[in-house]
Amino acid sequence: MQRTEKAGSPLRWGLEEKQQPARSATRVVVAIKKLNQESLQDIEEWQSVSPFIALQNLYTSHVATVVRTLLLWRYLIFFAMVIAAAAVIVPVGLLFFFSGLVINFIQATCFVLIRPLSKNTYRRINRVLAELLWLELVWIVDWWAKVKIQIFTDPEIFQLMGKEHALLISNHRSDIDWLVGWVLAQRAGCLGSALAVMKKSSKRLPVIGWSMWFSEYLFLERNWAMDESTLKLGLQRLKDYPQPFWLALFVEGTRFTQAKLLAAQEYAASCGLPVPRNVLIPRTKGFVTAVNQMRSFVPAIYDATVAIPKSSPLPTMLRLFKGQPSEIHVHIKRYSMKDLPESDDEVAQWCRDIFVAKDALLDKHKANDTFGDQYIQDTGRPLKSLLVVCSWACILILGVVKFFQWSSLLSSWKGVAASVGTLAIVTLLMHILILFTQSERSTPAKQRHSNEISGSKLRGKQH
Repeated sequence: MQRTEKAGSPLRWGLEEKQQPARSATRVVVAIKKLNQESLQDIEEWQSVSPFIALQNLYTSHVATVVRTLLLWRYLIFFAMVIAAAAVIVPVGLLFFFSGLVINFIQATCFVLIRPLSKNTYRRINRVLAELLWLELVWIVDWWAKVKIQIFTDPEIFQLMGKEHALLISNHRSDIDWLVGWVLAQRAGCLGSALAVMKKSSKRLPVIGWSMWFSEYLFLERNWAMDESTLKLGLQRLKDYPQPFWLALFVEGTRFTQAKLLAAQEYAASCGLPVPRNVLIPRTKGFVTAVNQMRSFVPAIYDATVAIPKSSPLPTMLRLFKGQPSEIHVHIKRYSMKDLPESDDEVAQWCRDIFVAKDALLDKHKANDTFGDQYIQDTGRPLKSLLVVCSWACILILGVVKFFQWSSLLSSWKGVAASVGTLAIVTLLMHILILFTQSERSTPAKQRHSNEISGSKLRGKQH
């Protein structure tokens, strides 16, 4: 063994092993670094903490693996839910949009060819066409989601419903209140002539918004300076309507949410108004205009109060498409139009008083989970909507089969891509419809109250 040492370099030891004469010697080089006392202390510290660092690295690795696994499962569950929802929404959407476009085409044809000659004839035809379309949505409520709607009203009022013109006012409790109104109108026999005051963006919705426009719904900008003349003109056009109609007016002006309720409570307290607990502050300008314009030809006002039992989840369009049931209670009271006061201020005060009473009625419902002081009218689930949907489904399936046989669309990649694109468009349109109905996307409460500030100050002084 030979030792060689150079200043400032590790010691080098040459190990030589004598081998048999037939073999050459093997030389192994080993490098050893000369360490000082501080270096030895560093090694001791590293040896003391290295188990903990290794344990921490192991823990971090396991946590990362668990997080990646959870994220993977989350994405898998999400995609499974998307596929399951699409399996329901796409067929329903295809049926609705296919039949809707057919109905829209017939409505447009009648609007161009028949309405200029006879407006009443056009309205009678359009009433049937609109009912055929709305019945598909009623079918979703009645037969697909099996939503239970209980009507609390007197038998005399129930017998009059659908047999007279009426202005329908209601609290705006859920995302599907408009659809509940259609169900009530269908039970009363006037679904095709059920109208409503809607925000202007509604008429841009494919199929449903277009059919509303052909059916003479009233569309407003939510700007009174622009809406006053539009509302008056639209109401006057209903004066010669040939069959009983309902005009629905959500006097609160927006859908109920807890955030909007808090804003309404703060606003009411600052203006000296009764502080609401279950409703929002009514916007009375539209109601006063409606009463003034319709007083001569509309005999009744139906005051509807919508409530959701504690045991039932809040109904939404998405829940309906998923087939998830809910329960809705509707209390209806009838007022004679001729009994309303004459002056605008008194009519506005009458509307506010109605909502104060409605608030108290909802307190009782919250305590008892029912409108127990009224009769429950048994409306059942009429077969008409089921028959209409089955008929449209048969027509759609037959038409699709014949179309594919004639066009051989699925025999090429372009045809497959076109089919997939069509399904994607239908899914997107149904998604837009669901988003449109969500209360979180309705008019913010602060904006709503700022629009009413001048009128509400006057009301505060009156109180």
